Amino acid sequence: MNKETYEKYEPVIGLEIHAQLLTESKAFSSSSTKFGASPNTNTDPITLAHPGTLPVLNRKVVDYAIMMGLATNSKIRERNLFARKNYFYQDLPKGYQISQDNTPICYDGYLVIELDEVNTKHIGITRIHMEEDSGKSIHDLDIDTLVDFNRAGVALIEIVSEPDIRSSGEAYLYLTQLKQILVYLGINTGNMEEGALRVDANISVRPKGREKFGTRTEVKNLNSFRNVEKAIDYEIKRQIELIKQGGEVRQVTMQWDGNANQTKEMRTKEMSHDYRYFPEPDLPPLIVKEDWVERIRATMPELPLARKSRLIEQYEIPNYDASVLVAEKEIADFYEEAINKLENKNAGNNKLVSNWVMTEIMRMIQDRDTLVSDLKIKPYHISEIVDLVSTGTISNTIAKDIFSEVELGKSPKEIVEEKGLKQVSDTSFIDDLVKEVIVANPESVEKFKSGNAKVKGFFVGQVMKESKGKANPQIVSDLVDKYLQDA
Repeated sequence: MNKETYEKYEPVIGLEIHAQLLTESKAFSSSSTKFGASPNTNTDPITLAHPGTLPVLNRKVVDYAIMMGLATNSKIRERNLFARKNYFYQDLPKGYQISQDNTPICYDGYLVIELDEVNTKHIGITRIHMEEDSGKSIHDLDIDTLVDFNRAGVALIEIVSEPDIRSSGEAYLYLTQLKQILVYLGINTGNMEEGALRVDANISVRPKGREKFGTRTEVKNLNSFRNVEKAIDYEIKRQIELIKQGGEVRQVTMQWDGNANQTKEMRTKEMSHDYRYFPEPDLPPLIVKEDWVERIRATMPELPLARKSRLIEQYEIPNYDASVLVAEKEIADFYEEAINKLENKNAGNNKLVSNWVMTEIMRMIQDRDTLVSDLKIKPYHISEIVDLVSTGTISNTIAKDIFSEVELGKSPKEIVEEKGLKQVSDTSFIDDLVKEVIVANPESVEKFKSGNAKVKGFFVGQVMKESKGKANPQIVSDLVDKYLQDA
């Protein structure tokens, strides 16, 4: 199908994100939420729905839901009711989930995404509600389907967006921003591999200019942000091609097959009435007063976009640098701690620190598949390197040469002192070296005279080599210029 055909249609996308909350105990019982425990050990009579057991709401779940509501500019509901969401599956011990139906704790919010350095877009947040997770069915063993109830009852918030997203790229930006907020708040790990974040995408298409939405499908089993992008793009293409061929999009639930890179139909889409919601009789209404909300507001940390703006203004670093640094809270913390430990504080050095963090520190994290907090190199090591380079004590070449030792946690200042690596700025010493190199390379001098200006780099390199990287490169460059002009 040609490009013009696709351009006649507009995708309409809404996302539903289930985020596991970092509470030590479950939503309505005291059993542990520790990930990786042996199957069916994080359970108790409430989790397993023994007769006569009653749920007790975990206050931390409410705190975290309020926190996320405030972070997404949502209204916080004062009178909250819980409901039973009924469906039958082997990993749901009670035969229902405790959730919220018509009274989500957070509603009518929005999230700002940055489309580029200039343009932003508001994505509406329809609702954020609290609920408990189901267990986990394991189908890939030869013996039979097994069930692990460790996850059953773990606290979740479900974040439902408005259908404001118009491309897979916008969906990726929205999810990235949402994940950053959850991690900055300290209420979710952001780890999709462990199921801490699970994404469902509602996708439809309509002719451009039409207000009425098309029939939507819901795509499940999206276990990475990249798969969210791929699934959305595939489903948009599938629906457009189906419509152009005279077919109709059916309201069904689709599954993303990562191996085949395509969506596959699972079942007809459930509607709200299919779950037979009714009020949870074992939990009283939850009243969230204004003082509770304000107490949570007072504990809120600085959020990613606000931190990015502050880094740009306070440290005068580029937009790109700030975006990279704030993507991971630990990286941004590392950067700011390194800045605070600088002896020579200025915008140039702030940029040098960001360069070292974005290249060497992030390379180490990726190569070793670890966290910045687990590295032996600490923020003050980067501060020392930048101070040594910016004061001319060592060259950039020396700084890179000693970094393998700094990675092991050794002080750059100590390494420079022990190995006698301080940069030489003695003009007479460098002057003699430059003369020797020029005299030893008459053919290269002739090339320079013939108009090959690139030869200058050869001479600078030779002088730096002779000085074992210690000569001040600016003085070397100036003297090479002088003697080549006079040669």
